[in-house]
Amino acid sequence: MLDIVIESRKAEITPGFAVKRILPYQLRRMVGPFIFMDHGGPVNIPIAAANSLDVLPHPHIGLSTVSYLFSGNVTHRDSLGVEQVIKPGEINWMTAGKGITHSERFEDPAMLAGGELEMIQTWVALPEKDEESEPSFDNYKPDQLPIFTDTGVWMRLIAGDAYGLKSNVRTHSPLFYVHVVLDQGIHFGLPKGHSERGAYIVRGSVEVNGITYTAGQLIVFTKGVDPLIIAKEQTTLMMLGGEHLGERYIWWNFVSSRKDRIEQAKEDWKQGRIVLPPMDNEEYVPLPEGKSKPAGGPPPNALS
Repeated sequence: MLDIVIESRKAEITPGFAVKRILPYQLRRMVGPFIFMDHGGPVNIPIAAANSLDVLPHPHIGLSTVSYLFSGNVTHRDSLGVEQVIKPGEINWMTAGKGITHSERFEDPAMLAGGELEMIQTWVALPEKDEESEPSFDNYKPDQLPIFTDTGVWMRLIAGDAYGLKSNVRTHSPLFYVHVVLDQGIHFGLPKGHSERGAYIVRGSVEVNGITYTAGQLIVFTKGVDPLIIAKEQTTLMMLGGEHLGERYIWWNFVSSRKDRIEQAKEDWKQGRIVLPPMDNEEYVPLPEGKSKPAGGPPPNALS
């Protein structure tokens, strides 16, 4: 029934802001095109600590970052000149392509007054033909994302297609990404038509084939099986997957099908050849030389 169960690990994005790191994992680097997954929060941000939690400008290549909030909000600025506050239920879909930089800052008065923040960020690897595409950014409001409800079931299709729904979010390869809330005792199946499928348990617990799985675990299912997921209590899932794109290397914030492209990106950032966001260019994250590993090996801590 299951290929693997991945336990989330603690990773520190900025000093004092730890997240649950789910992907990549040593024994399972990707699920479909999804190569990275972090779960931040829930956390109440004290006023004095807000600035220290900001994620300073940093670069990406070869991927799309996908930000989704359950609570709070974050201000995104990037090298395309975009400034966008993302709120719960929205999607920020930023495609790095050949290169982009962005920052994420906590500036909203409600957040600075100790408001709660909880978010999921994933990275979606790009097909080889799109790895060097022009960077782009899109924000999608909740009313642009399909919602399905039934007795004891609520779900929002964030991207791709699943359960007979199709999202208008622009993607580059076949995938699905769904926010699901199940009441206790509900039986729920996997979407059809995708070769790789996983379910991350945000909160609550589920039973699959007689075994219980709990919050912080990513359950990756065997190709072709169709087990029932039984909610042991009210449960929130992020379901994701799609078609595998082939081998990808990940180092820090860089993803590519080629090791030499990773090395080029490292040198470009080190030499200042990747442009900073025009509205946030006074500081940035330096290349983590002290944690450097060969491309394709264990990466230094990735940023969001």
